[in-house]
Amino acid sequence: MSVRKREWATPKGEVKTAWLVDYKDAQGKRRAKQFVRKKDADAFVTKASWEVSQGTHTADSQSITVEKAGANWIARAEREDLEPSTIKSYREHLRLHINPLLGARRLSQITKPMVEEYRDQLLDTGRSRAMAAKILRSLSSLLKEAHRVGYVGQNVAQGITVKRSGRDKAKVVPPTKQHMRQLIDAAGTSAARPIDKPLVLVLLFAGLRASEVRALPWSNVDLKRGTITINRRADPSNTIGPPKSASGFRTIPIPSTVVTELKRWKLRCPPSDLDLVFPSAAGTPIFHNNLVLSFQEPLQIAAGITRPKMVDGKLLKDPEGQPVLEGLYSLHDFRHAAASLWIEQKVAPKRVQTWMGHASIALTFDVYGHLFAAHEEDAAVMAALEAGVLGAGGSVA
Repeated sequence: MSVRKREWATPKGEVKTAWLVDYKDAQGKRRAKQFVRKKDADAFVTKASWEVSQGTHTADSQSITVEKAGANWIARAEREDLEPSTIKSYREHLRLHINPLLGARRLSQITKPMVEEYRDQLLDTGRSRAMAAKILRSLSSLLKEAHRVGYVGQNVAQGITVKRSGRDKAKVVPPTKQHMRQLIDAAGTSAARPIDKPLVLVLLFAGLRASEVRALPWSNVDLKRGTITINRRADPSNTIGPPKSASGFRTIPIPSTVVTELKRWKLRCPPSDLDLVFPSAAGTPIFHNNLVLSFQEPLQIAAGITRPKMVDGKLLKDPEGQPVLEGLYSLHDFRHAAASLWIEQKVAPKRVQTWMGHASIALTFDVYGHLFAAHEEDAAVMAALEAGVLGAGGSVA
């Protein structure tokens, strides 16, 4: 590679100076790039020489913008038939966070220090650490796709993320046993709908995701053996398909109380073409929002498990000036209830992982590790108390 000074006169007679880098890329094609300052040209020579030797160099003239690469990335996601919700989040990341800050830049101009600066910019402009981490994963995925098709020599965003301390992540707090009893009691009153009690029991004792319970067919409920098998889910648009990952396929045992209630419900359950355990009035899967509005919130309000609803930090009031109430728990919190009950009964962590449909035991411990730890600590405390009173190996006559 060579650097030479270039001088020329403008139509007005002004003398201009620039520094021209003349080089050949990895394919032997001659390339040229011009700089105002010599030190910038020298820095480019050092960088480009290394990239050419490693086969990772892409000339600016052969590169595309981040915005164009993003459009290609979305097209690839649609071609691979990714989840609609996943593609929607990709589009939002591009439109709101990536294109406004990086969209006009060519891929060949994106460097690792630039991505590090972009990460800091995301945090400095008010994005949460969790959101910034998601955006960086999307950017890395975009660059990975661009590298796959040859628009860029490497994925400079790989490995750059936002570290989150334990303080940043709130621990899962499942519904208390008292609240579980209140929910079940409220679902069994005359004011509740026939669907409410079997639904709340399945959520609290089987730990299904909302998408899984919405798509659950009777053929997957074995009332003789007392099990529920998961092999499909309903996406946000109510399209039924397989679980997102292999770990989603599983069979979960259910207690006799749930079996008994499901037997009663099966006699009253409205028929549906999809043989759904919990169908909508139209015989289709219940939309997630409808499940929240018709079940999650009314049941908790009836059970007295509420808190004042806040909107933008302000207390929401009804037309009469009274605070509007909302339930303490989400549908996903009902799922946490099942996990907490299993852990309390000393179910092995690996089995909890399987029943919850987690992809790894690391995820199970990440979400519920504090519950396992608390259980083990409680057992140790009780053993120590016993030994203190009765002595080692002592017993009550």
